[in-house]
Amino acid sequence: MGTQEGSKTVSNSPARKERTVRYGECRKNHAAHIGGYAVDGCREFMPAGEEGTSAALKCAACNCHRNFHKREDNDSKENTDMVEHKTFSVFTRIKR
Repeated sequence: MGTQEGSKTVSNSPARKERTVRYGECRKNHAAHIGGYAVDGCREFMPAGEEGTSAALKCAACNCHRNFHKREDNDSKENTDMVEHKTFSVFTRIKR
């Protein structure tokens, strides 16, 4: 299990399947307090410190917490096409 700049390797115990989690562009809305929408343009999360420290959760480029950055999981891209959603009508015909 290791971490590189902006990515994290996660291991699932039973199958020993490893996946890489990457944090992309920052989505923090800096103008929310005035009712607007403005992002800072940070394109990728870069940890500000060593793994295991609190500084590793801050982005070195924009100084935002990692949670504001888009999480890109390599498993989610592969499984997106296989999911099929069925919709059912909630309306029923009433006989008069």
